[in-house]
Amino acid sequence: MALQPYLNILPRIGERVFLHSSSQVIGDVTIGDDSSVWCNTVLRGDVNRIVVGRGTNIQDLTMGHVSHKTAEKPQGSPLIIGDYVTVGHSVVLHGCSIGNECLIGIGSIILDDVVVPDRVMIGAGSLVAPGKTLESGMLYIGRPAKAMRELTAAEIAHLRYSAEHYIHVKDDYLNGSK
Repeated sequence: MALQPYLNILPRIGERVFLHSSSQVIGDVTIGDDSSVWCNTVLRGDVNRIVVGRGTNIQDLTMGHVSHKTAEKPQGSPLIIGDYVTVGHSVVLHGCSIGNECLIGIGSIILDDVVVPDRVMIGAGSLVAPGKTLESGMLYIGRPAKAMRELTAAEIAHLRYSAEHYIHVKDDYLNGSK
């Protein structure tokens, strides 16, 4: 079963969302319209909330989780993912904030309280250490991730294209073979 409650809190799913049957979406998770959650992905909103925007795709084997609220940190670290984001295969997103039209490369790890603003590309296998705030319009690569250069106009356009491509793919799954 893809949807599971936590303490009687059920995920809230928008319109035309595709959840692969092997994915697990648990607890306080909100997924926006036209988004997709792919094979063996886990979004576990148990001790804090997860919000996934519109037109976002979270690809196979990704793990999304959060950090709980404490006296020192009353908001904890929720996981917030913006609109038209592509999250590659086997990514770990933990208590971070991802802006709109971003691409998170395969196997990347983004940790608590990281802020990834709009239109950022994070190269495959990168690690963004806790508390970092990245700069919009940049390519980040490495462990630890470092700004390599500004994105080209074509790369910025590709960020939206990638997300829109996955909207078409998830629609194929929702509509079946016709």
